[in-house]
Amino acid sequence: QVQLVESGGGLVQAGGSLRLSCAASGSRFTIVSMGWYRQAPGEQRELVAAITPGGTTNIANSVKGRFTISRDNAKNTVYLQMNGLKPEDTAVYYCNAATIYGYSWGQGTQVTVSS
Repeated sequence: QVQLVESGGGLVQAGGSLRLSCAASGSRFTIVSMGWYRQAPGEQRELVAAITPGGTTNIANSVKGRFTISRDNAKNTVYLQMNGLKPEDTAVYYCNAATIYGYSWGQGTQVTVSS
């Protein structure tokens, strides 16, 4: 079992920045990759960015060039740096860990971008 705790969401004006953090605990050695998904009201949950322990990243086209995902393996923490935020980035952001046994999810953190 992997437990995920997110932090860093909030309200920001368009063009602003936020950094989300996700700390993993539990069976961390089973983690294959970690990432961030988001879900806006009435929309499906979508991948934003993911990163493997070796540092290989996968970034959604909608945020490429604005968002960066990184990880600190010593702290078992993944970060999502979000720059140039747009109102359409407003959503609940969920941390995700893909493990050899399945998926774990954080509780979600709200990101709201005002125009």
